[in-house]
Amino acid sequence: MTTETNATAERFEMGELNTFPKILRHNAANWPQDTAMREKEFGIWNEFTWQDYNNRVKWMSLALVHLGIKPGETIALLGDNRPEWIWGEVAAHAMRCFSIGIYQDSLHEEVAFLLEKSGSSVVVAEDEEQCDKLLELGDTIPHVKHIVYCDPRGMRKYDDPRLIDIEEIYKLGQKLEKESPGAYDQLVDATDPSQIAIYCTTSGTTSKPKIALLEGGNFIKQCSSYLRADPRQPGDNYVSVLPLPWIMEQVYAVGQALIARQIVNFVEEQETMMSDLREIGPSFVLLAPRVWEGILADVQARMMDSSPLKQKLFDFAMKRSQQALEEGRKSTLADIILMKALRDRLGFSFLKSAATGGAAMGPDTFRFFQAIGVPLRQLYGQTEMCGAYTIHHEDDVDYDSVGVAFDSAEVKVINTDSQGVGEVVAKTVGMFSGYLGNQEAYDEDVKDGWMHTGDAGYFKESGHLVVIDRIKDLANTSTGVQYSPQYIENKLKFSSFIGEAVILGKERPYLSAILCIRFSIVAKWAEQKGLAFTNYTNLSTLPEVYEKLTQEVEHVNASLPDAQKINKFVLLYKELDADDGELTRTRKVRRGVIADKYGEIIDSIYDGAENVDIDTVITFQDGSKSRIQTQLKVATLIEPQPKSSADSEQRRAS
Repeated sequence: MTTETNATAERFEMGELNTFPKILRHNAANWPQDTAMREKEFGIWNEFTWQDYNNRVKWMSLALVHLGIKPGETIALLGDNRPEWIWGEVAAHAMRCFSIGIYQDSLHEEVAFLLEKSGSSVVVAEDEEQCDKLLELGDTIPHVKHIVYCDPRGMRKYDDPRLIDIEEIYKLGQKLEKESPGAYDQLVDATDPSQIAIYCTTSGTTSKPKIALLEGGNFIKQCSSYLRADPRQPGDNYVSVLPLPWIMEQVYAVGQALIARQIVNFVEEQETMMSDLREIGPSFVLLAPRVWEGILADVQARMMDSSPLKQKLFDFAMKRSQQALEEGRKSTLADIILMKALRDRLGFSFLKSAATGGAAMGPDTFRFFQAIGVPLRQLYGQTEMCGAYTIHHEDDVDYDSVGVAFDSAEVKVINTDSQGVGEVVAKTVGMFSGYLGNQEAYDEDVKDGWMHTGDAGYFKESGHLVVIDRIKDLANTSTGVQYSPQYIENKLKFSSFIGEAVILGKERPYLSAILCIRFSIVAKWAEQKGLAFTNYTNLSTLPEVYEKLTQEVEHVNASLPDAQKINKFVLLYKELDADDGELTRTRKVRRGVIADKYGEIIDSIYDGAENVDIDTVITFQDGSKSRIQTQLKVATLIEPQPKSSADSEQRRAS
């Protein structure tokens, strides 16, 4: 181990600073005026120092203890990313309580389920919208004693005794601090790294999410091992754009920010994310695959609007850059012509590292960002393991893999077939202690100390782990062809015209697909073509759109083996939505829901129908409903073989 490596390992070794409140207090004592956070509000970036951060946590802790909250109770955090969210979480840990994050776009029943399951007694809610959800739940959340709201706008009309303005919490905390100056230090000193601190929800791809129990001390150790694999420096900027209830946002915005003293920046609105990101110029960014895909689609859309000269320059520079990438070098000419300006436009000029995780990313999308000079790496992990435990090394990026394990993690592939493919199992220093109220699920997932991930994968000779798909999602057609839906879906989504894709074919004679258009791109393309349309449903039924999407699917088919080519597809009349249960809150497809909800469409595809009549009602987030009556065309790219012919071919192959 080199001297530099030793120094890095030592810098991220926290010793007795083994809980979040202890690290925060240490940072505030040693670097009180250094910036810890920024939040953009009304176009202005407001800064919070480590002293500010520690004070808010201190005041919240003292006030809530005074209000009767005791160790072992649960504090829920509901809303979009903002400093108060993190202050509330660290305050919960200072009080030896549990924290649980709830996605800000969760529906009423989802919120009720998590609050009841966790027994939450306090909810730190963002604003009027989130408070409305809580108040409308009425008697279904009897454990909730206090609702602390952060944004007072619109709150004057409420008189529920549980509601408290967070500013009142701060005032009470300041008063209590003056009356008993050492009380907060006593709370912090009593925090125990071996106790459960974080309740973190899983993705819930097949049912309601489970709640993983994570110890505070082990969470810090896991974050430290990540930092040894991909170091950060004090003052590095991180922009928090992914939901804070997600385990990886917990790792970056809470754990790593405290350990490495990164500055966490909160954007004003999701709609202003890219412009706010450009203003900050982050040192590191983590985005979900669908966000990276969205950025790529936006770049492609802008090129559609540009002049023929700019389009030619773009194509020329991309070809030069991708060729250089394949040869293990960088193209200076491409960087001068395009890449430097493009990175600046996207806010990526100062990136030292970038990551994607939470779902698989297609290698084509990965190559694009590498080609434009974004130091993108893939990582892999689970909520139960405190997030990621594999990542690419800076000089060893493999597009098809998720990298190699951290120094504190062990990864194996068991029950392998003749190709070396089997189930990925792992153990890490941050491994969870169980599922809340579900010992049976824990016993099913953890055997002999190893977490059985349910993912199929294999190791390359280089030691890189390749994750193919969920084992339960790997499927065979009725003719015996095995395929990975996720692999083909990712290839389809490299097209800027395709927003979502679901591959069908399990126990069917051939593969087909349900596709959702990427409305922003297809609408722009349609306007350029002079096509008239009124909404998403109408646009997706236009013959010209079907013709364009056929070209996109045929392009993907050209890269697939004959047996895995897509024979037919339909364009769905709506986007897949987490509120409809079709996606998880981390935007993973719930295949079982799709199979049940769109069973008639799927059957029509395989029954040889040319069109599918739709008459349904969809419910919007505000509760309003709309009836949709339309006809979906079943596009045929490859004429299915007659059944007898297919059967005889299968017999010959066997």
